[in-house]
Amino acid sequence: MSEKIQQTLIIPEDLEGKRLDQALAILLPDYSRTQIQEWIKNQQVKLNGQIAKTRLTVNGGEEITIDATLKAQPVYKAQNIALNIIFEDESLLVINKPIGMVVHPGAGNYDKTLLNALLNHAPELQNLPRAGIVHRLDKDTSGLLVIAKTSAAYFNLTKQLKDRTVTRIYQAIVLGVMTGGGTIDEPIGRHPIIRKRMAITETGKPSVTHYRVIDRFRAHTRIKIQLETGRTHQIRVHMAHIHYPILGDQVYGRLQLPKKASPELVKALREFKHQALHASELSFVHPVTHKTLSFQSPLPEDMQKMLAVLKSDAELDE
Repeated sequence: MSEKIQQTLIIPEDLEGKRLDQALAILLPDYSRTQIQEWIKNQQVKLNGQIAKTRLTVNGGEEITIDATLKAQPVYKAQNIALNIIFEDESLLVINKPIGMVVHPGAGNYDKTLLNALLNHAPELQNLPRAGIVHRLDKDTSGLLVIAKTSAAYFNLTKQLKDRTVTRIYQAIVLGVMTGGGTIDEPIGRHPIIRKRMAITETGKPSVTHYRVIDRFRAHTRIKIQLETGRTHQIRVHMAHIHYPILGDQVYGRLQLPKKASPELVKALREFKHQALHASELSFVHPVTHKTLSFQSPLPEDMQKMLAVLKSDAELDE
């Protein structure tokens, strides 16, 4: 069901010189600037009784009337799927997503997703874009996600992500022994031939990944990764690009068995069928209290077991 928006307001004098859409984005923080621009484009905003234009500059004192409609969100079904909730209040919740859970319905995954589970937990999320999901993790990446529960929280958190003020830190096990950390600054876009894959491409979006070494093994490295941007498959594409693909990555990596690997390690590597990548730390500013919230999530059990096997194998070589 669509929601009607009807408001009348006066432009404050301290916003003189701003474009109309910029001024309204400040005055109406519950709505995105894109949404406001759409209202103006659809002639649903009037300035002093006249149809308004997006690029109009305000002087202060103008009367603005809005008679618009919020787009109805797609209707998805709620499903009783367990959620590992780390934190929750009236504005948002933070969950620890397990390996194997798809975040949002799509081709081949129409239900049993995180979104379906969220709608069962909080039915009011049906009224928000993507049920309040503001960022994603791949199906076979585990870890922390923040979900908005109100329109104000949704637009605030998406802005924090856009402004790159949300701290997202991952841990991963990669193939190869790294000598040190670094930064990868390479644009990522859709693969020109294999459309389900992403790739480094000149026409891609700016993408920046920072990484540093935690532990080294005989043929693998445990690293900590911090994202500046959040492109699809960003970490997986960037690490493969510098020839340190994520262990277990079925798309951008390959199975490599180290020379003289112990039988235990060979077995563990053959059985590890998803990328060894976990969103371990998340930090952002609460949309209402304006306090910084920080969360941590331990590595999933299978990654911990893999690290133990890698450590044992490395000790055999000493």
